[in-house]
Amino acid sequence: MVPELLEGPWWEWDVLPAQPGLFVLGADFDLSYHHGLELRFHEPVFVQCPEYFMDPVFREATAAEVERVAGAVGTVGVGGVAGGLPEVLVAFECDAGGAGPETGLIAARRLETVTEVVFRYWREQVEPGRRRAPWVRPPGE
Repeated sequence: MVPELLEGPWWEWDVLPAQPGLFVLGADFDLSYHHGLELRFHEPVFVQCPEYFMDPVFREATAAEVERVAGAVGTVGVGGVAGGLPEVLVAFECDAGGAGPETGLIAARRLETVTEVVFRYWREQVEPGRRRAPWVRPPGE
C-alpha cells in the first residue's frame, strides 16, 4: 500500500509518542517547531522504522517483505491462513543518516492521514484547526 499524501514539503519525518495500539509518524519541511502531517497506524502488528528520517519514497511491499510480515504476525504464507495479513502494509526507502538508504515497513489494521498544524512548543493561544503536541506543557510545569 502506498499512502496518499496531500501535496506538501514532507521532507523530515519522526516517530511521535502515542498511546498503546497506535504508531504515529509526523512530517513537515522542518520539525523544529511543528509538524503538519501525521500518518496514524492503528493496531500496528509489525514496525521496522528509523526514529528520524528524511525524504521517504513510499512503494508497494515486495513479495519477500509480505512473507516477512506474514511470518512475524503468525500468518501462513502470503494467502494468510491464520488470520490473514493486516489490511495496511506500508513500505518505504528513506535517508536515516547512514551510509545508504534504510527500509521502513509498517503493518497495521488501519491507516489514518491527519493534516493539521501541531505545535511542538508551548503557545498560549492555539487557533482552531491547530493543536499542541501531546508532550508540550506550559512553562514551569
